[in-house]
Amino acid sequence: MATLRVLSRNGDDSVVWETEKVGVGDPESLAAVREAERIFRDQRAHGATAFRIEQGQAPVRVDEFDPAAEQIMIVPAVVGG
Repeated sequence: MATLRVLSRNGDDSVVWETEKVGVGDPESLAAVREAERIFRDQRAHGATAFRIEQGQAPVRVDEFDPAAEQIMIVPAVVGG
C-alpha cells in the first residue's frame, strides 16, 4: 500500500493505492495514482512542501511524485500574519 497524505485544517486528507495492482494495470489503483499525482502537482504549485516517508528512515524532501513511495506527506505553505 502507498499513501499520499496532505495536512489540512481537518487533520489530513489521504489517497491510498496498492502498488502491486498498479503494476498489473488495476483500474482503481491507476485512478488513485492519477488523483494523487494531480493533488501533488496542485499542492506543490501552491507552495507546499512534500516529503517521502519510508519506515525506519528519516523523511526526505521530494519535488517529484513517486507512485512507488511508501508514503508521501504534503505540508501546505504556512501563511503568517
